This record gives sequence, C-alpha cells and structure tokens, in this order.
Amino acid sequence: MITVQVYSKSTGKPLSGRKVYVSFSGLLRGGLEGYTNSNGEVHLNADPGEGEVFVSGSRVHKGYLSGRVVVYS
Repeated sequence: MITVQVYSKSTGKPLSGRKVYVSFSGLLRGGLEGYTNSNGEVHLNADPGEGEVFVSGSRVHKGYLSGRVVVYS
C-alpha cells in the first residue's frame, strides 16, 4: 500500500478532496487514483515502484514510490 499525503504549498496544511493520480512506470503497471481525506491522505493499494504523482492534473512528484509519499500542491 502507498499513502500519498498532500499539503498546501502556501499554508502547509493538509488538502482534502483533491484528486490524486499515481502512474507507475513499466509494462502493464498502469495507474491508480483517489481523493484525499480530511488529513490530506489517499491510500492506494499498490506495490512500490517507479512512478509519478499528479494532484488535480499537475505532476508534483517523480521517482520511487513506497510507503508514505508527502507532496506539496
């Protein structure tokens, strides 16, 4: 499982209700999406791997994804 936690760049507070899409590199890996909860978190049932994180359509992270990934949007 991978947890993406989204914080506001300007306030530093968690952002709720934001659409998060995670795209994984590699053949047949695909991607997953979900919306952040009141803590700014979205939990995705995925194995660790290389990928990208998008929040509301904008890429905010690229690299190895595992455990908790904290991003700012």
